[in-house]
Amino acid sequence: MPKPVIAIFDVGKTNKKLFLFDEDYAIVFEKSAQFKETIDEDGDPCENLESLKLWVFDSLHEVLRKKEFKITTVNFSTYGASFVLINGKGKTIAPLYNYLKPYPEELKKKFYDTYGGEEMFSFQTASPVLGNLNSGMQLYRIKHQMPELFNQIKYALHLPQYLSYLISRKPCSDLTSIGCHTNLWDFHKNDYHDWVREENILEKLAPIVPADQTESAEFIETKINVGTGMHDSSAALIPYLLNFHEPFVLISTGTWCISLNPFNHSPLTFEELECDCLCYLHYKGKPVKASRLFSGNEHDQQVKRISERFRKDIEYYCAISYNPEIIEKLTRPNEASVKSKKEFLSESIFAKRSLSDFNTYEEAYHQLMLDLITQQYISTQLVAKGTEVKRIFVDGGFSKNSVYMNLLASFFPEMEVFAASMAQATAVGTALAVHHTWNSKPMPNNIIELKHYAVTHDLEL
Repeated sequence: MPKPVIAIFDVGKTNKKLFLFDEDYAIVFEKSAQFKETIDEDGDPCENLESLKLWVFDSLHEVLRKKEFKITTVNFSTYGASFVLINGKGKTIAPLYNYLKPYPEELKKKFYDTYGGEEMFSFQTASPVLGNLNSGMQLYRIKHQMPELFNQIKYALHLPQYLSYLISRKPCSDLTSIGCHTNLWDFHKNDYHDWVREENILEKLAPIVPADQTESAEFIETKINVGTGMHDSSAALIPYLLNFHEPFVLISTGTWCISLNPFNHSPLTFEELECDCLCYLHYKGKPVKASRLFSGNEHDQQVKRISERFRKDIEYYCAISYNPEIIEKLTRPNEASVKSKKEFLSESIFAKRSLSDFNTYEEAYHQLMLDLITQQYISTQLVAKGTEVKRIFVDGGFSKNSVYMNLLASFFPEMEVFAASMAQATAVGTALAVHHTWNSKPMPNNIIELKHYAVTHDLEL
């Protein structure tokens, strides 16, 4: 008897993965791939869309042939801020422009001057000014600088919805992608912003379909339910929303450390926007207030510096345990020494420190983590303050770092702080969104492992 499973494509900037989950959300098959980037017409690097498309087709074809599995549903999660442009025949007509591509300054100025200024517009759309990382700005650039291409566009599909379209052949839009700092959505009106209609962008966007809905399709003579696809940050939040009903903040750690509070429904303030806060829309269409900190990247850069100074392997920090006695001797960062929270959160505190002040690698590393956690406390407080949140969950790389976790617990003595571990949270969330279409069992409540970190001493600012 074939085992019922769901196929999930989880597409990151570097790694592309396919998972099959059984009805208990255990991974029963996985494969991954990496593709060499190509370039757009300006020579800027971008996703190799053709390689990705062929890999999706080949991989789905491969697993559908496996007699031991019965795949009834497929869904997709990918990185955000990326549009695929297709014409009336469903063919791609442009590169998948990289969201790190520089944005023309004069065009950016024209846009914000026309639509109320950076501050007011960002307030309305919960989108900090991020250039191409505001994916709506990609369409604005194309309209004004590449009008012939713009006129050929039948639909601009965010990447998760494009992958869904490859199998379903039904174009759609999804709120988790639209609500991800795109400049497209007016969070106060709960609708597209007026500029989207005024610039004739709306006619290029496919109808919005709920993230828990699937479309029936046929692929290599097999009937299959196809999900709409989801933005990866929103997908990773789903297991927590389904398993925990008391208010919480999730700190998702990686290159960026993003504090997500689905229980903060207050509009973004100008100060919060200035400090790199934004709103997402989760899979049920409700706003999730979030703050971002570039601390994973900062950690990696400063660890290289510490390792060179003390002649240790780059991974040496992984073996370091939290030592409160070292913390007591260290210098606390002084937020009062800078003009604003924005400046304090955006600067590298540790980079300004002399490594000759430290006798050992362990001392230097504890100082780095104390500096990072001081910033993390302020960043997380931006979305937690004034709400009834009593729990903080940390997933990703820092959840396995005892120095990070113990310091975080010490900075938040009034909270319960947990390291959360779950294999492939983004892919699991993408499967959970369409649970009812493929899974005969109840929603699981045991897929997240938690480790509690008690306060050893109070370091709250």
